[in-house]
Amino acid sequence: MKVAVIGTGYVGLTTAVSLAMNGHQVIGIDLVEAKIVKLRQGISPIYEPGLEEALKQVLENGTLAFSTKLQEAADADVFFVCVGTPEAADGTADLRYLYSAVAAIEQMHQASPKRRVVVVKSTVPVGTGDKVAELLSGCGELSVASNPEFLREGSALYDALAPSRIVIGAGEPETREVMEELYKGVDAPRVVTTRANAELIKYASNAFLATRISFMNELARLSAALGTDIVTIAHGMGLDSRIGPEFLRAGVGYGGSCFPKDTIALLQLAAQNGISLGILEQVRKVNATQPVWFLQQLQPFVPDCRGKRIAVLGLAFKPDTDDIREAPSLAVLQALEEKGAAVFAYDPIAADAVRQKFPNVTYTKTAEEAVQGAHAALLITEWKECVQLDWEQVYQKMAQPVLLDGRNAWPAKIVKEAGFRYVGVGKS
Repeated sequence: MKVAVIGTGYVGLTTAVSLAMNGHQVIGIDLVEAKIVKLRQGISPIYEPGLEEALKQVLENGTLAFSTKLQEAADADVFFVCVGTPEAADGTADLRYLYSAVAAIEQMHQASPKRRVVVVKSTVPVGTGDKVAELLSGCGELSVASNPEFLREGSALYDALAPSRIVIGAGEPETREVMEELYKGVDAPRVVTTRANAELIKYASNAFLATRISFMNELARLSAALGTDIVTIAHGMGLDSRIGPEFLRAGVGYGGSCFPKDTIALLQLAAQNGISLGILEQVRKVNATQPVWFLQQLQPFVPDCRGKRIAVLGLAFKPDTDDIREAPSLAVLQALEEKGAAVFAYDPIAADAVRQKFPNVTYTKTAEEAVQGAHAALLITEWKECVQLDWEQVYQKMAQPVLLDGRNAWPAKIVKEAGFRYVGVGKS
């Protein structure tokens, strides 16, 4: 099929590349000319394992092209809208980019009408797809579907090619048939439903995953007080088939582009409908305070951070991405600067982005350089470069052998035997 993907950000580019790999003729549309120029050269604007290699492959195969002009996609059968829906000042989803894209599609369609399906892949509040359908109701042969994405940063291309499920929200049987044809050959469970249901499935999924994380982080605080081991507890919980092992890892909190904005957007949607989501409110509260609680564990070892050298290892919100949106590291850096610490930070990918927000932090080229002379080292993101260290060398380099493991990823037994004072999240 001929497919146009409007928006070449994280979701849009991954969607375009995966569809092209599945044999569709795809064109990616973006208004930023500099981005299009790089994409045509096979240069990805985001860091995502395997994505740039796949991008170059489909460009060479001729199944993917890019343009700044929507009219160059006039022969497409399906238009994916993958633009950003950032958090507005009041916490609601900002839909200006989505409606701008819809207006452009309407104008193009009126100039060259044909049978088309507009697919809203951006994460949007419940009812948005129906509103888009209403806005386009005057356009004959143009229908609207909701097809939310469930991509995990760090494994997005894999998730696009082998999705856990495909959710299709559409009213007309013909629209559903087009979507089924689009995903023909993709082996994944289908949920074919209304647009509103599809939209809420997306929000509810992210909210539930965020809830699991915050629950484990709150439980980790209790575990620290009791002297129990949250890692063992999580393992025992996860063996229950009703619970499962996923998203039971305690840490310094969730971040990224989805969980923070989607949870607040769902809360705003509930409030607009007179519904209180008390559990979700607490989820956000726990997440906001988790970095603060984590830093409090430093107090017994470094009572006064002023002038002390503190190493922060990992800055992206998770490994295998350059995304620092709502990353816990930002709250940690802010607190350390306020305490007067001399912060030395390392991240293999995300350092340049963080430097723009925290120019007074010293950014090193290796984790070993960051811990040189440090009074404490804090693991915030479990990059392998930050986890797989020569502990004998690290011990020799540090001014004070204190380790705060914000991801429970360091080998606690080994570092303790090496002489380190070690504290994890909910474990000691």
